[in-house]
Amino acid sequence: MKNAIVLSLIIGCWITSGCLNAQSISQKKILIVYLSRTSNTKAIAEIIQHNVGGMLIALELEKPYPENYQATVQQVVKENETGYLPPLKTKVDSIQNYDVVFLGFPTWDMKMPPPVKSFLYQYNLKGKTVIPFNTNAGYGVGSSFETVKELCPGSNLLEGFEIKGGVERDGVYLAIKNEKAKEAETKVKKWLAEIKMISSL
Repeated sequence: MKNAIVLSLIIGCWITSGCLNAQSISQKKILIVYLSRTSNTKAIAEIIQHNVGGMLIALELEKPYPENYQATVQQVVKENETGYLPPLKTKVDSIQNYDVVFLGFPTWDMKMPPPVKSFLYQYNLKGKTVIPFNTNAGYGVGSSFETVKELCPGSNLLEGFEIKGGVERDGVYLAIKNEKAKEAETKVKKWLAEIKMISSL
């Protein structure tokens, strides 16, 4: 009898904690901030929003990068060398009210793009859950996720997500569309379940 009572208490606690976990996620205010040049990162940001909700905000610069790919590459290399942080046109109201910040960006020069650094220097994410996501040309995230960790020392950093997007250098722009978009959604949902932002699949 005693064992049955203990067992029922354990099961009750387990069910309650599961419900609380699901409930606490649904009650969190979520911000999805992203930088996207060829709309691949935007596509992933929209998939994330479709699955977890939240506010979607694109990072825009006061002075946009050149349309020419090589000119942009040269500018980004110079910005990385000098540590220049391009001013953002985008303003995020009441960032203190958000509990979870998804941060999306492509890999540029095997690093985090300078505008994303501008965002992290401008806004204090201390005490928030920060979740990076990345699109790249197939060479991976480079040092970008490490940079998120360095620039968010007081945040709870969860495992990031990365996927191959376009290859602008070769004239391949939006790659995450049609069948590729469906494949990407499956991968994103699997990742969101692993980091417990949605229920297990």
